[in-house]
Amino acid sequence: MKHFLSLADLPDFDATVQLAKKLKESPFAFEDQGKRKTIGLLFFNPSLRTRLSTQKAAQNLGLNTLVMNFSNEAWALEFEDGTEMRGIRSEHVREAAAVVSQYCDIVAIRAFASLTDKENDEAEIVLKSFQKYASIPVINMESATNHPLQALADALTLEENKTIHRPKVVLTWAPHPKALPHAVGNSFVNMMHYQDADFVIANPEGYDLDPRITKQITVLNNQEEALKNADFVYAKNWCSYTQYGHILRTDDEWMLSPEKMKLTNNAKFMHCLPIRRNIVVSDGVLDNPNSLVIEQANNRTYAAQAVLKTLLDNG
Repeated sequence: MKHFLSLADLPDFDATVQLAKKLKESPFAFEDQGKRKTIGLLFFNPSLRTRLSTQKAAQNLGLNTLVMNFSNEAWALEFEDGTEMRGIRSEHVREAAAVVSQYCDIVAIRAFASLTDKENDEAEIVLKSFQKYASIPVINMESATNHPLQALADALTLEENKTIHRPKVVLTWAPHPKALPHAVGNSFVNMMHYQDADFVIANPEGYDLDPRITKQITVLNNQEEALKNADFVYAKNWCSYTQYGHILRTDDEWMLSPEKMKLTNNAKFMHCLPIRRNIVVSDGVLDNPNSLVIEQANNRTYAAQAVLKTLLDNG
């Protein structure tokens, strides 16, 4: 594995999940593997879990960590080639990526979707530019269309809470006052391709995810029908894909409530966090013993550690 931009980059998905599980049991078993090596964490957007968990994962392996917030600590980067840089952008990604490669052995990037230009977002310009011009491995800490570290942590959470029977897993859209990207939803769907489960997506009309990602997966526009007999329910908002970046509804009809959870098979509740209480989901669901959200957040460390170890194993 040269880079980790999506789950498809993993040499063996199941083996990586098992590695994350082992690292959770013995987080310092390889604490010297990254000795005298450095990872740079570059944030173009805010972070809590991703920043802290990736930094902790790196330190568990003995890596030094450098962190920079590009929103207020670095020169504004230019990503287009052949442009006259007369505007606010003072540095080109060609030089920036090359310089970071001198200071670091691995670089991790977090750059959200703009939600204004679908074609531009799907081109993943920030992530792909660093991949192109850096001479070191690049890790995706959430991009415009993907959040593979979160999906790997979700897979570990499913593994730790697996049912005796073949589980039913539901990814349900939930309301939100802001337009949100598709990255978490996309990566969760991609992750579920590796699972032996009955997987259903529930969302209102107009909120289907990219059909290239959800192909051959059942998508229902009736949330209550989807929730019936579910073993795991993952709630997440995303904006419209066909009317890209737009919010089509603001009502609370799709908010997840204890009453709706009664339709399930005493399902475990999952969410990537942060979460808006009593908008996305009610307190009664989030504070229920069946809520796995804190466990998911904890698993972010070991998912990241498994990825870092795999990259270090490859030299």
